[in-house]
Amino acid sequence: MRNLSPEELKSLLDRGQVRLLDVRQPEELEIARIAGATHIPLGELQARVDELDRNQPVVAMCHHGVRSEMAGRLLERNGFADVAHLSGGIDAWSLAVDPSVPRY
Repeated sequence: MRNLSPEELKSLLDRGQVRLLDVRQPEELEIARIAGATHIPLGELQARVDELDRNQPVVAMCHHGVRSEMAGRLLERNGFADVAHLSGGIDAWSLAVDPSVPRY
């Protein structure tokens, strides 16, 4: 699994080359989100993994990067070949790419 910086993720998203998977809790989405992300909370991911395309590159994200790393490992165990996670999470995204995304 690769670690992506916010800038690397932005480049991939701008080119439409990845599926962004947000594994935070619903109440966290109410505070801050990245448009276009697929939301599946980490606790539901194992049961819902078939909602994602195993042939599409996936980047997992959370608040600071811990849950997204766990999600990435889960995806790899379930047959996803191209998996990354956003280092520093949405907090790093807000600091480096989009300051309009609230920090919490």
